[in-house]
Amino acid sequence: MSSERESCNSRHFSWLMKSCFPNPHDTTISIPTHKSATLTTAATTTTTISSLPDDVVLECLSLVPPSSLPSLSLVCRRWARLLHSSDFSDLRRRRSLLHHSVFSLAATDSGFCAAALNDGVWKIALFLPCYDAVSLDSFHSLLAHARLSSIGPRIYIIGRNAMVRYDTWAGSVTPRSAMIFPRKKFAAAAACGRIYIAGGGSRTAAVEEYDPETDTWRVVSNAPRRRYGCIGASVDGVFYIIGGLRIGGAEGSELSRSATGTEGHAVYASSMDLFDVEARVWLRSRAVPGGGCVVAACAAAGHIYVLTSHAVELSFWSFNARRKVSNQGGNGGFGEWCRIKSPPLPAQVRVDGRMRFSCIGMGNKVVLIQVTGGIDDLSIRNGRVGRGIREGLVLVYDCITGDWSRGADLPEVFRRATYVGVEC
Repeated sequence: MSSERESCNSRHFSWLMKSCFPNPHDTTISIPTHKSATLTTAATTTTTISSLPDDVVLECLSLVPPSSLPSLSLVCRRWARLLHSSDFSDLRRRRSLLHHSVFSLAATDSGFCAAALNDGVWKIALFLPCYDAVSLDSFHSLLAHARLSSIGPRIYIIGRNAMVRYDTWAGSVTPRSAMIFPRKKFAAAAACGRIYIAGGGSRTAAVEEYDPETDTWRVVSNAPRRRYGCIGASVDGVFYIIGGLRIGGAEGSELSRSATGTEGHAVYASSMDLFDVEARVWLRSRAVPGGGCVVAACAAAGHIYVLTSHAVELSFWSFNARRKVSNQGGNGGFGEWCRIKSPPLPAQVRVDGRMRFSCIGMGNKVVLIQVTGGIDDLSIRNGRVGRGIREGLVLVYDCITGDWSRGADLPEVFRRATYVGVEC
């Protein structure tokens, strides 16, 4: 984005904000006419931006630099509603004006912290002392097994029995309605301005939809298979439920209890289920090439990116998820897989359960974050983490050039955090 587009003329900006409100000092201007005239001239008034329809206001707001958007959202409720709408994001996306970031959220002993990865640097975005509405204990338990989804500048932290919304513009945290069915390690993704949830246990196959406008959940379908530890992503109105453990049957109940706390048989599910959120239909499920265990996945640049583990080897795959792009130029069509360059992890890193990976889409890039396993990991408890393994490693994959690069290491306080991509 050019420096001219990022700059903001204060005089014009003041006019833009003031024009949102009718001017109480406007007077009706009448033009006198001759007594013999048969026609009268209608009174003229000054037109303000508040009198324009929403689509015209959206056009104007979509051209504002990202740095000014948080201030504009405070002008009036109408502007706040428009700036947080999916129409606003879609308009800026078509114009290639969206600003992409990766947010890391963590609960510390002093409060709630957030950091944003912008221009290759991690910046602390928020340090929030705990309030009565959202206590420190609530944050710790919420983030322990939470999934994150973002709609515009708002991040939804979805836990087993609770959910909160973090507004990255206002720096505020607000409690929201919890899911209908309690779940752990489920798939979550935002599509068409709403959030979709699936998996997370053997007691239900329901797919839930969350409407942020009404703060309500509802069941919209049943998944073709039940999964635990799955990952969610979305591209072009399709909700992808990826990997995890496939649960079912009566065999192997001990494995199922250890993983999900419920009865049933669980095996690795190296596949994806595809749900069209607008048509409310399931598309044909797709197998992940090579099998193995899906350890991380995300959506970026019209593709689904999947990192899989085969014993001590990692492989990286892309799935063409564009449904509305013609099959031209040799780029393949919807549903095609392509093996791409694996992440250049240090030689001392062994893929044996000690490492935990997160994939986050950020525009035309995939950010891969690698940290050691949680405190419940057996290798951690026994002190067998290899020497020289660096926690908080960040690698960035460029979806256009196909190259990996080293990013800024994750700050220490965020190495037991959750991560999400945000666009606004």
